[in-house]
Amino acid sequence: MNDQIKKLIAASIETKQQLLNDASVHQKLADVIDVISKAFQNGNKVLFCGNGGSAADAQHLAAEFSGRFYKDRKALPAEALHCNTSYLTAVANDYSYDVIYARLVDGIGIKGDILIGLSTSGNSKNIVKAFETAREKGIITIGFTGERGGEMQKISDYLFNVPSNDTPRIQESHILLGHIICQLVEEKVFG
Repeated sequence: MNDQIKKLIAASIETKQQLLNDASVHQKLADVIDVISKAFQNGNKVLFCGNGGSAADAQHLAAEFSGRFYKDRKALPAEALHCNTSYLTAVANDYSYDVIYARLVDGIGIKGDILIGLSTSGNSKNIVKAFETAREKGIITIGFTGERGGEMQKISDYLFNVPSNDTPRIQESHILLGHIICQLVEEKVFG
């Protein structure tokens, strides 16, 4: 069992090592940090969406903005779209689970807002539809996926496609990238 544990840790490190060595990821992070910082400075909000473990990660990252990361500072307008269970279950029941995020993006999203979607496959229909709605409304989309990028590859303004096809390794890297963004946006907005 100890060998298996070491292999799992090594696999996580290997995925992150690829991110460490990829200058295009670093530049994309810098661009996204600027875009999110400007959105907050302009009074816009950042919305998050995901399913399952990715929903948990979306909620985690939204809380880093609306709560705090390192600094004791003003709350930033960020929200995970799946947290209202009455809304979620009503729309899934009355319409379709595929539109749970798109309807909310249409209802509360405005031009200049940012929508961050997490999907290890990049093919989650509800996130794809939300990104399509966001695009129609002038909302910037940032996708977090696995290596292939899926459908989100075509409709993300910025895409972080983690170099792995293994869901746990992808999600671990999503949190790493998300934490980098949260820390550096906080520093940029609040000095």
